[in-house]
Amino acid sequence: MKKIIQKASFTLTIMLICAMVALVGNVYADDDTSTASESPASIATSISISPVSKILQLESSQVYEDSFSVSNNGNGEMLFEVYASPYSYTMSEEDGEYRLGFSNENNYTQISRWVTFKDENGNYVKNPQFKAGPNEVVTVYYRITTPESIPAGGQYAVLFAHTISGNTNSSGIKTEASPGMVVYGRSNGETIIGSDISGLEINQTLINNEGTKNKVKNTGNVDFMAVGTLEVTGLFGQVYYSTPSTRGRVSVIPETELPVSDTWEETPYFGIFNAKWTVEAGEDKTEITKLIILLPLPILVAFILVLTFLIIWIIIMVRKRKESRSRYSM
Repeated sequence: MKKIIQKASFTLTIMLICAMVALVGNVYADDDTSTASESPASIATSISISPVSKILQLESSQVYEDSFSVSNNGNGEMLFEVYASPYSYTMSEEDGEYRLGFSNENNYTQISRWVTFKDENGNYVKNPQFKAGPNEVVTVYYRITTPESIPAGGQYAVLFAHTISGNTNSSGIKTEASPGMVVYGRSNGETIIGSDISGLEINQTLINNEGTKNKVKNTGNVDFMAVGTLEVTGLFGQVYYSTPSTRGRVSVIPETELPVSDTWEETPYFGIFNAKWTVEAGEDKTEITKLIILLPLPILVAFILVLTFLIIWIIIMVRKRKESRSRYSM
């Protein structure tokens, strides 16, 4: 019996080595067979805005004045308008996720009503228009006038610069664009920073859709930043992947729940790793860990087939040995 098991182990080893050799050329195979196509990012726009965000400390019955720059990066004259819109997220009925929107008004978007812009005649109005020549930069002045009573917590709006044009480019696409500057305001009332981190998950493959994911909900009345860090190490502690420090943080405004995720794009074809997913949101921090075993499907199938064949072979050999002993004893 001992010799039979030794022979079976040797056979299993040889078959697994053959399977590995057959697949070794695909260990780091690139499955990306997509072809280049025109995307919105490849379509040049002729307008830009600077800065892209502004943080304000708000008090009641006050007037705040500032400006931003709108640049015409094209080679023709440009007509554009400026206006303020609420900055918020709304729940999508299609997929049950929050989507960025500029029309939903709530207690945290009242500031969009308090904004006016200085027109070419020096008057502050809601929706003035401007002209900019080729490569010209236009300075737009705006004013925020707060009422006597303002809600406690954050106030959020976007100041848009929208091109007005009926022309189309050579691709038949309208050359309109609407860059905006996000205004983050905080009133002098009670500040409540509250977050709820839920649904922490590390996918077994680390590469399908999102390697890690979770949701961060803002339960307070002011915005905060959320960031996730994925660290993948080997069994002996060597670091194979860590979320880059340049990865953008997610700004979570009140009454919003947003996803935070990361993916290890260069995941090897097989291996054993320790993965740790850490999420920081506002004043909270939580983490989970998971042992990741990456095993290609062809090798897994080959292993199961070899194991099945080995079990059947052992059963047959044991039966033959018993039959041989039975004949000998007779």
